[in-house]
Formats: sequence, C-alpha cells, structure tokens
Amino acid sequence: MNFKQFAPSNILMPYIKHYYIFESDSDIEFEDIVFPSGDMEVIFNLGNGVWESSVGNEFYKTPQIELWGQITKPLAIKSKGKHTMLGIKFFTHSAAYFFNDEIGVFNDRITDLYDVLGNPAKILHAQLLETKDQDKRIEILEGFLIKKLIGAQKRFARIDKVAHILMSIKKNPAENNLGNIASKHGITPRYLHKLILQNTGLSPSSFNKINRFQFSLKLIAKNNLPFTAIAYNCGYFDQSHFIRDFKSFTGLTPSAYMENITPVNQLLLQ
Repeated sequence: MNFKQFAPSNILMPYIKHYYIFESDSDIEFEDIVFPSGDMEVIFNLGNGVWESSVGNEFYKTPQIELWGQITKPLAIKSKGKHTMLGIKFFTHSAAYFFNDEIGVFNDRITDLYDVLGNPAKILHAQLLETKDQDKRIEILEGFLIKKLIGAQKRFARIDKVAHILMSIKKNPAENNLGNIASKHGITPRYLHKLILQNTGLSPSSFNKINRFQFSLKLIAKNNLPFTAIAYNCGYFDQSHFIRDFKSFTGLTPSAYMENITPVNQLLLQ
C-alpha cells in the first residue's frame, strides 16, 4: 500500500485539510473498519479495484466518485483488486462551502457525487482519468473546487462562524460545557446547536465526542500513557466513560484496538 498526502494551494488551505493518493498493487482481498473522524471526504476511484461498504448486514459496491458523509459509528468496508484513489479531505465545517444540501443528509453513508453535483462531477472524473500525472490531477481538482467556492460566497459568514466555534472546541478537548462555548461566541446554546448541525452534520456534543475520540487515538498511538491518563487528558470523568465512547466509535475496547490496528486506520493516523 502507498499513501501520500498533498497540501492544498494557499487559496484553498482554509477549506481543504489535504488531498491524498492511495495506491495498492495487491489483488489480496481484505476487510477493514473505518472510524468516525469528524471530517467529510470525496474520493475519486481511478483504478480497477472495487470497494464495498456495509449497509445494515449487507455489503454494496461504492460509486466511482464517493462522497463520504459524517461517519458517526464504525463502518465496515471490503477491498478487492488494485486501487488508485484520489481523495479530498475537508475540515469539519468546510464541506458546507461546496455542497448546497444540509450536510447531515449524507451522514453514515457513501453517496454518489454524481447524484449530488450532476454532470460536472462526471466531467471532473473523466478529466482525472485522462491524466496519470499526480500534480496535474491536483491542479484539475483545485480548479473545480475554486469555482465551487466562488459560488458559495453568500454562505461564507455563517460557515466562518461555525469554523471559529469548532476551533475553540478543538483547542481544549476537555471542554465539555457547550453553554460556556456558546457564551464565548455571543450566541445561545440552542442557536449553537442548530448552526453546527446544519453545517457539519454533527451536533455540538457529537463533534466534541468525536474530537475527543480522535485525540485519544493520537495518545494511544504514542503508547506511553495508561488508559486512565488518556481518559483524563481527553476530558472524561473516568476511564469507564472513555472506554464506553471508544467502543461506540470502533466496536472495540482501547486495549483490543491496540492489538488489532488495521491497515486503513494505520494510514489514517499518519
């Protein structure tokens, strides 16, 4: 497996966390679990491999252009064949600049981007398939995204406010009092809830939990702290609450996770 990240241009840096290319030369089939990250993604499949994701108890083939909504629980996936995938990873709030829908409609599923954006998405995919040059592919993506961004100017003030609120939460993973956060930004807790939900697909409490979960993964990866210390650093009252939330996002206890870190989630921790 080969995984590379690419930084966006200066104009898109406030909106795109990074681009990435995932390549696999192996035909070996494998299954994996994707955990909640708090971020949405678009993935262009440019190879011959096939991905499947679970819906209920069944697996279904994912579309050629995948729009990943907010994942709020473990999502099982299967891989078959050789892959070349080009991905866009948005910040938690920033997908709202590029899609007109309320972001929550995409939660916990992989949507065909063609169904969301229509023919422009199909044309973009064709352009990416026509070139094998990585830099050219990124250039094509950026041109498309900048055009979408220009068309979203009326939404800037609202989404920018969401960005500032989320940043204040991320700076302090131990901050559990959302009333305090709302007060700092001069809004009511009710409006804070509505604003974040509409533009991220997550309630403030869900975002806070996923943020703490992601922070705990980074601490676990260092493998130098006991779980009690990790729970405390992530703002949990005790270790049992930490384990309960961790299991809801992974299906595993923290100790079981450490023994079974999967290939996809190893890449996501880079």
